[in-house]
Amino acid sequence: MSTEQDSNPSVFTPNDHLANERTYLAWLRTGIGIMAFGFVVVKFSLFVKQIGFVLQTQVATPSHAYSAIIGILLVVLGMLAILFAFLQYRRTEKQLKTGRYKPTTLLTTILTGVILVISILLIAYLLLSV
Repeated sequence: MSTEQDSNPSVFTPNDHLANERTYLAWLRTGIGIMAFGFVVVKFSLFVKQIGFVLQTQVATPSHAYSAIIGILLVVLGMLAILFAFLQYRRTEKQLKTGRYKPTTLLTTILTGVILVISILLIAYLLLSV
């Protein structure tokens, strides 16, 4: 029993669109999570100061502004992840409609590389502040 899709592999099905949409939404959640983590990194020194105030003790916080820089970079990275995810979603949808879909790993490669660099910066920051 052969269907129309079996004889014409370029038929764009609702499942293709839904899979593309799920991938886009997963990237949205990833971008929002990265931005939230960046916000936490920026506000962490404020949180430590507030804990010291509540406990009425002097809490030493590193005077470097590295956490603010790294946090802002994470927020920007999250925003860029969302932007590139949207562009990838639109590109994939166009490819699916024309029957010329070619997968790419560019977005995941860039995001992995940047997160790795920021992780190294965070580790260096934490080692310097100990």
